[in-house]
Amino acid sequence: MNAPVLETERLVLRPHARDDLADSAAMWGDPDVVRYIGGVPFTEHDCWVRILRHAGSWTICGFGYWVVRERATDRFVGEVGLAELRRPITPALDAPEMGWVLAPWAHGRGFATEAVGAALAWSDRALGPRTTCIIDAENAASFRVAAKHGYREIARANYLLTLTVILNRG
Repeated sequence: MNAPVLETERLVLRPHARDDLADSAAMWGDPDVVRYIGGVPFTEHDCWVRILRHAGSWTICGFGYWVVRERATDRFVGEVGLAELRRPITPALDAPEMGWVLAPWAHGRGFATEAVGAALAWSDRALGPRTTCIIDAENAASFRVAAKHGYREIARANYLLTLTVILNRG
């Protein structure tokens, strides 16, 4: 299965492509972007493997991540989507895991809320409303996005040596 293309007023969410590597690597290589996602910038190799994983997720799971671009400019905004990562975390995540990450220029513009909303609308139709997400306990911006979409805390856990909040929706 290929990822469907989703459109909002300001954004296009589409499948990853080979040409997304440079934008993805620039985003994931930024220390501010990864501050609450493990804290270590990703290499270009790491990003290439992520792109391949995203493409494979659509084939194996029937859901995955999208590249998010601004409609008016085609500028890379970030990546948003669903995953089944089988993380070693307790309690175990028992629904597709929603995630989002945006390039620094896109922070604070409502793009995360808009893109997550589009992805969840697709997910509600294709998979049902139940999803989960994990957020670093210090990431206030992501908690605001999650709350706007109905996520509620169900547990806290240490994951990758970080206090992580587990949230569910649906």
